[in-house]
Amino acid sequence: MEKMTLTKVALRYRALYLPVNPQDIDLTSEATAPVMAFVRRLKENGFCLSEPLLHALNAVTPDTLADITSCIKEVMGVDLNWAPLVKGWDTPTGETLADHLITLVANIFGEEAGFKGERLPCGHLIPEGTFPLERYNGCPFCGTPFHTANYVYQGQGSKLKELRLFTDEDMRQTLLSLLESTTPLDGTQKDSLSKLLSVYDAPKDAVISMKETTMLVVKNLVNKDKDEEAGMLLKTPVDVLRYLWYEKTGYVQIIEPKTLIAHAGKLNRHLWAPADQSVEAAAWMKENLKLKYDRRACLRVAQWLNATSMTAHQAAESMNPKRGMWVRMIRALRLGEYARRKGFEHLAEILDVFYKQDYSTWQGRVDKARAENDADSMLQLLQERPGLFARCLFATMLRFGSEKTLAAFEKVADKLPARLLLSLGNAAENYFDPNQTRLARPIIGGTHQIESHRLLKLYNEEERQAMVSAIMDIYQESMKRRFAAIPTSHQTMYIDPSLFQIPVSVGDRSTTVQDTSCALMGTRFSVEGDAVRLFLQWGKGLHAQHLDMDLSCRIIYPKRNEDCAYYHLTSVGAKHSGDIQSIPEMTGTAEYIELTLPELEAAGAQYAVFTCNAYSTGALSPNLVVGWMNSAYPMKVSETDGVAYDPSCVQHSVRISEGNLSKGLVFGVLDVAKREIIWLEMPYSAQTMRSLSTTSVKALLKRLEEKLSIGDLLKMKAEAQSLTLVSTAGEADESYTYEWALNPAEVSRLLASEIH
Repeated sequence: MEKMTLTKVALRYRALYLPVNPQDIDLTSEATAPVMAFVRRLKENGFCLSEPLLHALNAVTPDTLADITSCIKEVMGVDLNWAPLVKGWDTPTGETLADHLITLVANIFGEEAGFKGERLPCGHLIPEGTFPLERYNGCPFCGTPFHTANYVYQGQGSKLKELRLFTDEDMRQTLLSLLESTTPLDGTQKDSLSKLLSVYDAPKDAVISMKETTMLVVKNLVNKDKDEEAGMLLKTPVDVLRYLWYEKTGYVQIIEPKTLIAHAGKLNRHLWAPADQSVEAAAWMKENLKLKYDRRACLRVAQWLNATSMTAHQAAESMNPKRGMWVRMIRALRLGEYARRKGFEHLAEILDVFYKQDYSTWQGRVDKARAENDADSMLQLLQERPGLFARCLFATMLRFGSEKTLAAFEKVADKLPARLLLSLGNAAENYFDPNQTRLARPIIGGTHQIESHRLLKLYNEEERQAMVSAIMDIYQESMKRRFAAIPTSHQTMYIDPSLFQIPVSVGDRSTTVQDTSCALMGTRFSVEGDAVRLFLQWGKGLHAQHLDMDLSCRIIYPKRNEDCAYYHLTSVGAKHSGDIQSIPEMTGTAEYIELTLPELEAAGAQYAVFTCNAYSTGALSPNLVVGWMNSAYPMKVSETDGVAYDPSCVQHSVRISEGNLSKGLVFGVLDVAKREIIWLEMPYSAQTMRSLSTTSVKALLKRLEEKLSIGDLLKMKAEAQSLTLVSTAGEADESYTYEWALNPAEVSRLLASEIH
């Protein structure tokens, strides 16, 4: 079981895990018959092996090879049902709105009114002369499938992905890099960390800098009854509250109960009033958020709070922003009772100060200085907390002037985490342009457009540009000082050209899970052939029910847009496989869209936006898999049952994780002219693609293009450390390849340099 867990993690880094010692591998060995059979199975799924891995496989048993094969099949979805609604869907069925209207009337009035046709297992009567039933795997009217498929195509891919060897040492190093990441972990990294912690203990010397990462480790320790070790990682009452809320809700961010309740209602609204379950969902969420703790949990939290090194006033001040939640927690955890016990004197003092409100807050003093327009006092207070200073820097510049504000900020810039400085550099130009669309992505899902700051109107274009330049100068100089402070004996560096196309992952975390890669948002994938095939698979392991997920594509032209979706199955250069609204028993189901690039180019299309939506009430279905395939060779579509999935052609795919809070998701954009697909993740709250804001998509693309690339950051490092850039990896002291960038936690190490 542990080996398969590690194999799943290794696949995300384009590797296979084997419990071998690299020094024991016989590099002269010849591949055995089981290994050769294993290689053929890998090729069918789009993989090949590095030479060290090939030789290492000779030392493992055939049973191990069979287990790895099963694991890869599971990850690649080979055993899922990939039959869509329409057979041979690359040839349109010709169904029209009139077919649906006639069928609706026929099912209202029935055969007694003279309608003749075929009665399907779902109970619907399909009148003669409407839908060509011989072309369907299910009911064309209600979207209920009747047939499934137990096979997929294999081996059509034109490009194999090389797998390398991962040993125990590699796994432990991956665990360490995830724990020490200086940027928040995305959905894939969180899942990988949880899997690795189920096998390995967290290294004692690991320096965990992100609070969200700490929560994952604390939960693992609590599950192992290591409460004291867990408490050592919780430095403040805020950390304790974050863990308690993570344990309760599954979210590592502290989301207010009222926000979760309101969002549950919003997710369960429906365009068709009888299907609306918003009131029931909000009531269920409210009930589910009620706090109930046993004595052991109460004692654990009381001990954690009692052991905090903060003074009572400091602790009470940190608790103040979430005062309402703390009042509920204190009651539910019986902390007042424990505070009266001997040995819990510090807890008693904290609660006494908290309830008497015998403290002042830093935020209150800042708000007072801002309201009184006292720039000196406010800037002095902001310097006490550089992180919060960075988060309100732009607005403070507009209110009190850039020269005075930046002079104060520059004094504390080197105390900031590098990721915050990087965020400032990425956001400055967009923020100070009043004509640019700005996006906000709240932690409950969705993407919102926000208006530019109204004080921007007080400044002219030249003054705004001067502010941007000043911020960039501070940010770049601080980063150079950080890199220069790192001792090195190296003299040369190699940077893979592809890294100049991948933005540094700061501020754009993905919440989905990638089971076959760890690509950073903004990564560009080249299209090898003339077709791109989108796929959506959902419902595996669930009982037959109405569960309507939709795969859609919006094609953007210079002066218009055109959709390919359940309500418009064919458009220029795009074909949809049919709208499935219910899932079969335990097997799941699938939808496809095929994009033909020559047709899109001839029609003048600029972009094709890939989306998926939950038309049913609730969020996107957990474990829903969405992505795209492409190959230099033609990809088949079955005339018998419409299966069009081939794991060897999959270029990128993501899986919706548990606890997802989105109803819609943009997961990629095809740049038609460049023949590139940009992977991005933009959640939005809508049942259908009709509500998708094309302006928001373009704004996100622009933001990704303007962000500092990994290559640019490495180039900055080379200049600061006086390293010479070379053109080949083999001759460089430091080599940064695309494979290296597959581990975002390793990339984030570039941002770990701090000046002490």
